[in-house]
Amino acid sequence: MNSKDRFQVRGKVSIGDGKARDFLSSNEVLLSELEGEFGIKIVNRGNELQVIGGKVKVGKVKRLMGEVITLIEGGQALSLSEVRYALKIAKSEEVSLSSALPDVLLVTTRGKQIKAKTLGQKGYIEAMKEHDMVFVIGPAGTGKTYLAVAMAVLSLQEKQAHRIILTRPAVEAGEKLGYLPGDLQEKVSPYFRPLYDALFDMMDAEKFQKLLERGIIEIAPLAFMRGRTLNDAFIILDEAQNTTSEQMKMFLTRLGFSSRVVVTGDVTQIDLPQGRYSGLNEVRTILSGIKGIKFVYLNDQDVVRHELVQEVIKAYERYEARGQKAKESIVHSP
Repeated sequence: MNSKDRFQVRGKVSIGDGKARDFLSSNEVLLSELEGEFGIKIVNRGNELQVIGGKVKVGKVKRLMGEVITLIEGGQALSLSEVRYALKIAKSEEVSLSSALPDVLLVTTRGKQIKAKTLGQKGYIEAMKEHDMVFVIGPAGTGKTYLAVAMAVLSLQEKQAHRIILTRPAVEAGEKLGYLPGDLQEKVSPYFRPLYDALFDMMDAEKFQKLLERGIIEIAPLAFMRGRTLNDAFIILDEAQNTTSEQMKMFLTRLGFSSRVVVTGDVTQIDLPQGRYSGLNEVRTILSGIKGIKFVYLNDQDVVRHELVQEVIKAYERYEARGQKAKESIVHSP
C-alpha cells in the first residue's frame, strides 16, 4: 500500500443543485462502482459528495468527479456508459477525463450525435482528418464502417468532397451470389446493407435517394472500380480483408485529385477461398512507413456494441492463440 494511503482522509466535491445532481441521482450505480474500483467510500449529501479513503485515492476521485460535474454543468450531454468509459481510462492512464470523453463528429438531420466513444475511435477520426489514405483494422463492433461513413457525410456537408463512393468485395460467406434471386443490383444489395444502414442513420431517406440518383452517393461492388480515376471524392472500401492482392492494388490506384480513401477490415474474418492471400494483410507490409498513409488498429476495448461482444472477441482470441501454440508444438516436435 502507498504510504500516502495508510490514513483515511475526507474530501468534498461540490455538486450544486443543477444538471450534475440530476445526473448522479438517476445514476447512483456510478458512485457504487467508483467505491469498488478505488476502495473508498462516497457519501452523496445532495449538494456535495463526501469522499473517504486514502489520500491519493481521494485526491484522484475528487479530481475525476469534479471534471464530470464541470462538464455536465457546462452543457455536455453524457450517458452513463460514456462517463463509465472515461473514468476507466482516466483512472488507468495519466489523461484528463475530458480527453477520454467522446467527441461529437456529426449531428444528423434528426438531431442524433455521432461520437467517437473510445480513445481508439478518437485516434481513428483524427487519422481520417489528417491523412488522405487510412487503413483501419479491428474486430466487429468497433465502429470502423460507421465512423468512416459519418466522416464521408461530414466531408460532403462541408464541401471537402463532392461525392461519396462506397464499395466492398462481393465475397460469399457461405451463400453463392448466383443462387440469390433478382438482377445484379438485387444480388449484391445484401452485401451493402451495413453501408445503407449507416447512411440511413445519418440522413433522411428522401435526401439519400436524391443523392443516389444524382450520383453524388455511389454504392457499387469493388469490380466496378476498375479503370476509373476517382477525383473529388470520399471513398470507402469496406470489408477489405476479402480483397485479393490484385484487387487491393487496383482499388488503391483509383485515387484521384482532392480525394480521400478509408479502407476498413477485420483480418480475423477472411472469407476468401483457401489458398488466396488477403490484400489487406499484404498491404500492411507494402505500404508501411509511406507519408500520407496511416494504419489504425482497434481492439476489443473499442467495441461499442453489447458488452458481451468484448467477451466473445477475447474468448476467440484466447482460443485461436491456444490453437496456434498447438500447431507450433506439432511442427517443432521431434
